[in-house]
Amino acid sequence: MATLRDIKRRIKAVQSTSKITKAMKMVAAAKFRKAQQRMLEMRPYADRMNSILSSLASGTGAEIHPLLAVRPRKTVEVLVVTSDRGLCGAFNTNIIRTATNHINNLKKEGFEVSIGTVGRKARDFCKRRNIPLRKSWTGISGRVSYSNAQEVAADIIENYTNETVDEVILVYNEFKSVVAQKIVVTRLLPLSPVEGKEETSAVDNFIYEPSKEAIFSRLLPKNVEIQVFRALLESQASEEAARMSAMENATKAANDMIDSLTLQFNKARQASITKELMDIVGGVEALKG
Repeated sequence: MATLRDIKRRIKAVQSTSKITKAMKMVAAAKFRKAQQRMLEMRPYADRMNSILSSLASGTGAEIHPLLAVRPRKTVEVLVVTSDRGLCGAFNTNIIRTATNHINNLKKEGFEVSIGTVGRKARDFCKRRNIPLRKSWTGISGRVSYSNAQEVAADIIENYTNETVDEVILVYNEFKSVVAQKIVVTRLLPLSPVEGKEETSAVDNFIYEPSKEAIFSRLLPKNVEIQVFRALLESQASEEAARMSAMENATKAANDMIDSLTLQFNKARQASITKELMDIVGGVEALKG
């Protein structure tokens, strides 16, 4: 049976853990507010840019720009976005599981799969299981900048235009709320044109200045950068939200444990006092006899 000293030591240890988790929740909350603001500002811009370029791409192809080339799928690149740090609940586990299932399905269909990772957690997962990685980026999580997105996008564009890969799939956590994130599996390249005759005929009436080729040459690489940047911001906001929830749950669990240990301590202390009183009463009775 645990002694009073042991119980008291455990209470102090759990109290220290509770203070740490509470502080981590406050730090995550401050980071989350900034990340959420950046993400919400980027969303409409990224959605509208992708929508407009998809509409303009209707009826065009590789003769306009290599990023519009739709080739028979042989090699598919899967880019998985995770965090560099843990202590954020099932944030990384869920996205790694989804990405793994998607990769396995692609392999079953006969495609050759190339894997890229953003974040230390996905990279370490692949290393532990001897899964070959084409490229990995770390040190981005928590301090996302547009230059990070440019670096990742430049690598993707180079491999697609060189025909090293025929399709690029992006897997990341999309922020929905503080307690919920949605895992998104979306095609980044080639750009999906809008289907339908009405859209195509409307695009044919556009007048391009300076030229259609010049516009696509400038905007298509920029769109890849924007979509990657949007995914990084979504992932960052989702990560901090998940960490807030995880630290809040950990703090509650620690407080519950403190209450349970305190009750156990009080019972043990009361039993000890009762025993001492019984010994005193027994000694007094013995003296009387």
